[in-house]
Amino acid sequence: MKSIEQIAAELQGYDPKALPADQVNAFLERLVDPVSDTEPVSVFDALDRVLAEDVISPISVPPHDNSAMDGFAFDSAALAPDQPLTLRVAGTAFAGKAWSGTVAAGECLKIMTGAIMPTGLDTVVPLEFVKTMGETIDVPPGVVKAGDNRRFAGEDLMAGQPALRRGQRLGPAALGLIASLGLPQVNVFRRIRVAYFSTGDEILSLGETPREGAVFDSNRYTVFGLLKRLGVEVLDMGVVKDEPVALETAFRDAAAQADAIITSGGVSMGEADHTKAMMKQIGDVAFWRIAMRPGRPMAVGRVTSPHTLAPREPLIREQGRTSHRTGPGAEITPGQTGELASAAHSAVLFGLPGNPVAVMVTFLAFVRPALLRLMGASESEAPLLQAHSSEPLRKKPGRTEYQRGIVTRDAQGRLQVRTTGNQGSGVLRSMVEANGLIVLHHGQGDVAAGDVVDVMVFDGVI
Repeated sequence: MKSIEQIAAELQGYDPKALPADQVNAFLERLVDPVSDTEPVSVFDALDRVLAEDVISPISVPPHDNSAMDGFAFDSAALAPDQPLTLRVAGTAFAGKAWSGTVAAGECLKIMTGAIMPTGLDTVVPLEFVKTMGETIDVPPGVVKAGDNRRFAGEDLMAGQPALRRGQRLGPAALGLIASLGLPQVNVFRRIRVAYFSTGDEILSLGETPREGAVFDSNRYTVFGLLKRLGVEVLDMGVVKDEPVALETAFRDAAAQADAIITSGGVSMGEADHTKAMMKQIGDVAFWRIAMRPGRPMAVGRVTSPHTLAPREPLIREQGRTSHRTGPGAEITPGQTGELASAAHSAVLFGLPGNPVAVMVTFLAFVRPALLRLMGASESEAPLLQAHSSEPLRKKPGRTEYQRGIVTRDAQGRLQVRTTGNQGSGVLRSMVEANGLIVLHHGQGDVAAGDVVDVMVFDGVI
């Protein structure tokens, strides 16, 4: 496992006081090691899990040549250019069982979609293209050519070939593919555990009495939603006051239980609170000023606990109470936390800014790809679409900007994007209105109306 200093030395031009956004992900790729533990799960439990090994098809899909249409199957040798074709119907082939009869020259077989193609027949004319007259059909010239509407055995997948690759995150289509192979379960990487908490004396939890200078915590609920969308096991540790003992306890407990820790607040340069000092004291942590907007301050590294608590028993301390949680506000009766194990455990740390929009942007740009890597996923960064900006955008070269945008289609069907207006990092409402982030890259300058820009769309991500 490389130290923060070793990773930094590998990056050319690394400067923690002015770090380009693309270098952040390069750093995190070196910091985060994928989990190695695996487990078998049923197809019903495999959604959003990451495959731990290739899925090799035990059968060919489809297993036999079959009809892609309801229609009439015949031998294409009977086709003649620009000539109609009259065929006698010898019978009907249904899906689910093979046709047991014979089809002679000048004959065809009525066939259902998915039914096995009898030997000697290679073409299907759809029902709607023919004229039926008693026991015969007339096929007009030019409506089909040889081989039409016939699916070949194994054209989707051949037996012995990889159907899905290790590191693939399983979506609904993948579940259907696994089931189509007759496989009741697959091996996946274990679900990672992510602990998160907010820091600061000014943060109120829901249910507390409002007071002057204090604000209700929104970051925990935003982070909770982002993590649930990833399909990780979520450990909500509440709000931690800016007190050394409370912070150390929170970090130690989180590191003992989780693969990753996410905090919000307390990482800005020059802040007088104890969060940064505690991160330095108990972990190997780098503090960055990223050349980006919003979300410039960020901390990353590792926190090590001297022991590991029993899994799936999160010990939560908030406002002097000890409780177990499965999500914000979901408190249940306190219980045993499990016996201590002797081995130390190291968790990856992400210290995010305190402003709500900055939390979401840094999560989407950096934390989400890193967590996907931790999960064992082979592809981690969200794809960028291109859209025409419907307005001019001011942008200084030398930093990456993520502006909240609304993507629509213009009268010509082209994607276009406009901003939500006020881009302040505390305007959380703008993230609700947006359906994507306009990504203005490090070297990019002002954007004129009509210029093409990159957009990170939210659909399926948040």
